[in-house]
Amino acid sequence: AQGHGAKGDNIYEFEIEFLEPVEPKPVCRMTQRQLNITVQKKESNWWERLTKQEKRPLFLAPDFDRWLDESDAEMELKEKEEEKINKMKIESRVPKDPFKHLKKGYLIMYNLVQFLGFSWIFVNMTVRLFILGKGNMEIHLFSKVVGFLCLTDSFYDTFHTISDMMYFCQTLAIMEIMNSLIGLVRSPVIPSVVQVIFGRNFVLFVILGSLEEMQSKPVVFFIFYFWSIIELFRYPYYMLSCIGIEWKPLTWLRYTAWIPLYPLGGLAEGISLKQ
Repeated sequence: AQGHGAKGDNIYEFEIEFLEPVEPKPVCRMTQRQLNITVQKKESNWWERLTKQEKRPLFLAPDFDRWLDESDAEMELKEKEEEKINKMKIESRVPKDPFKHLKKGYLIMYNLVQFLGFSWIFVNMTVRLFILGKGNMEIHLFSKVVGFLCLTDSFYDTFHTISDMMYFCQTLAIMEIMNSLIGLVRSPVIPSVVQVIFGRNFVLFVILGSLEEMQSKPVVFFIFYFWSIIELFRYPYYMLSCIGIEWKPLTWLRYTAWIPLYPLGGLAEGISLKQ
């Protein structure tokens, strides 16, 4: 190896004839201070010494921080076995939940149903927006202003076409409060109540559902659209978490997409309250 040593910048090399065969390709790692070479034995057994010659070469010195003899290895193995046994004893003392799989199945189904419901809302609204908007724009091809006004006309019947599914999803969302109350999920109860009851359901059932003049306003489109986009990432994330799967892109979207979407959804809800 080329390096700087006792002879200055030079090529340094050495040879070691090991006691028994080793793997032909060692692993080398070079740092600013030293060259680390890891050599793997072909057979995992204890050697009487390192080299074939009984006398240790002068340039070799043992690293006692990493030194391990047969007795040390047996002691380390014994400690690991004892640690494993103690862990099993502790786990055996913890009472097993006989309904564990039933609870997990319920949570998976709940999140799956909610995901499918909000997916239907998102896809339906997106398709209607592009189809109705495109048709209206073609009719008024020579008038950009009129075309834009007609494009917004496709927003007006959002409530009448989407509300049934949104009612279903938001009514089902009340179960999130129950899930927190009975300990199925670790989410705190109060934030769930605020978000479900005094947030979305208040806007949906009280503001939009009871006031007919609000149902034909374009703001309904934006409220439903932002709600559905948020849930497209949230419910799949929870569903995969139930079975111990983490998909990093979904995790990133789950904790990133809400940053712009929650304020936009809150703004749309605020506009509906003001109107």
